[in-house]
Amino acid sequence: MKNISVIGSGTMGNGIAHVFAQHSYLVNLIDINQIALDKAIQTITKNLDRQVAKGTLTEEQKSATLKNITRHTSIEDGVKTADLIVEAATENIDLKLKIFRELDEFSPTEAILASNTSSISITQIAAITGRGDKVIGMHFMNPVPVMKLVEVIRGYQTSDETTQKIMSLSESLEKIPVEVNDYPGFVANRILMPMINEAIYTLYEGVAGVYEIDTVMKLGMAHPMGPLQLADFIGLDVCLAILKVLNTGFGNPKYAPCPLLVNMVAAGYKGAKTGEGFYKYTAGSKDLIVSDKFKKS
Repeated sequence: MKNISVIGSGTMGNGIAHVFAQHSYLVNLIDINQIALDKAIQTITKNLDRQVAKGTLTEEQKSATLKNITRHTSIEDGVKTADLIVEAATENIDLKLKIFRELDEFSPTEAILASNTSSISITQIAAITGRGDKVIGMHFMNPVPVMKLVEVIRGYQTSDETTQKIMSLSESLEKIPVEVNDYPGFVANRILMPMINEAIYTLYEGVAGVYEIDTVMKLGMAHPMGPLQLADFIGLDVCLAILKVLNTGFGNPKYAPCPLLVNMVAAGYKGAKTGEGFYKYTAGSKDLIVSDKFKKS
């Protein structure tokens, strides 16, 4: 596999494109929004500059990486020569199904179709294509250029051949792939999201404040980031969407999202990407400031 198409140029999409291009794959980065595509290239360039400054990449490698990326606003144009397509669109089942119908129609019949979904069923996605054996989950972690894990999710129809190809491909990106089966939340989010949800409940019920909850988990459990800060970083809307998938998929009330999380998302407080969640975020500032809504009076 040499030609890679990436659907979606947001945080995960541009990170995935960055990693493939850095490892000499030819990447078509696809988004319906040209402005979003331009912003993605700016982000990739900034992250490459950071690698150059750290001495982990040369200027020549940076230039080669950027040359390996071509931008497209049409799925049909962007996937017609793809060996592998990685979908990294919003965590919305209807949108993903629509995209995969188009991928199945416009991409070569031998192409593997992968989703970066963090919770949605690969089996359900595969069922609307004519190549269920070639549909798989490729769940990268954020930030993609830094994090080593790739959660490789086998759908009910995914073949051994497809799985082995994606495992080997992930290793070629200097990642560590872990094969898991297709159940709600897979492994990462089935364990992580209930912890984040419980941290939000702990705040909601007045057990402790934002700073105190995160400090306990960082200093007491050796987590590099507290669960509330991590939720902000992931996106509170994404956390809510995953919890809904878990709650529906298992039919177990233990996965029901905390009312505080529901209200914050409804009000537009979605974390770092909107400037405020459990903390406030200002461009250029590295200080962690608790949101005024959660400061103790």
